[in-house]
Amino acid sequence: MARDGDYSAATQMKKITHWFWFAWWLSALSLHAAVDMLPSWNDGAVKQSILQFVADVSTPGTVLFVAPAERIAVFDNDGTLWTEQPCYTQFVFAMDRVKAVAARHPEWTAREPFKSALAGDLKGVVASGVHGLIELPAAACAGMTIEEYDHAAKDWLASARHPRFARPYTECVYQPMLELIAFLRANSFKTYVVSGGSLEFMRPWTERVYGIPPEQLIGSTVVHKVEVRDGQPVMVRQAEIELIIDKVEKAISIQRVIGRRPILAFGNSDGDLPMLQWTASGTGRRFCGYVHHTDADREYAYDRTATTGRLDKGLDEAAAKGWTVVDMKRDWKRVFQFDGAPAGQ
Repeated sequence: MARDGDYSAATQMKKITHWFWFAWWLSALSLHAAVDMLPSWNDGAVKQSILQFVADVSTPGTVLFVAPAERIAVFDNDGTLWTEQPCYTQFVFAMDRVKAVAARHPEWTAREPFKSALAGDLKGVVASGVHGLIELPAAACAGMTIEEYDHAAKDWLASARHPRFARPYTECVYQPMLELIAFLRANSFKTYVVSGGSLEFMRPWTERVYGIPPEQLIGSTVVHKVEVRDGQPVMVRQAEIELIIDKVEKAISIQRVIGRRPILAFGNSDGDLPMLQWTASGTGRRFCGYVHHTDADREYAYDRTATTGRLDKGLDEAAAKGWTVVDMKRDWKRVFQFDGAPAGQ
């Protein structure tokens, strides 16, 4: 049996230990609150909705808590993570490739979208839509091994410049969205890109730019065949399209590749609507967001009547379902990391 003095000392030690950990917890909480994980987002309802959602699903012991394995976030690429105007970046890459090999394909002079690409008619190329986005590089890069294509894409991205911003295309990414992806990963989310663009075109650079590795990309694909060259097996690109990841195929491919329904999805166009609908239809806490391009001064302004990145039905659905719509002009302090800096810096 413990003496009164011993009991008092033990009790006092427990109190001291309790208050020590309580003070540490308060200090850590204050430090976390002082660090703004989304510094390029203006304070307001949109930023608060993101912070609240992440807090809700990542706080243990609450009814809204989601286990880390189920914290899946999916993002469209063109127009959601990097600029898609005046046309998809991959269109520009494909036009350059078409011109480089046109001498071997005289039939292209009478066939769209190759005819427009050879004439430098960007408007005509854009009119071919997502199908043309895949068809052009599929034909122009047919016969290349996956390694050759990878090197060609990297070399082109290293030298090509956006026509308006005079920056590499991989610098024309949205700083607020980079912060959001990093914030989600810091809270045990697994982040994926789900894009109508070519899977092989994204793989050479998304890990470096977005921090998203190749195995977490879902994109359109062309047919590949295995050949033996110099005694070694190689994978060779064909001119045939295998799969276009757009509209309902985005939702189907998420299930096919990931096997888990996302709890967060971000897009910017009607082509992303089925992906957001699939995300929203799950049980528990869900977050669906649209990037609305409203800033013609810092980027571009377009929505319901745009040829590239049309956002019409998606805006209506977002209003009806209470989804988050990011107004680029209102909600972002800056669009690109280089905002305010001269080209080349």
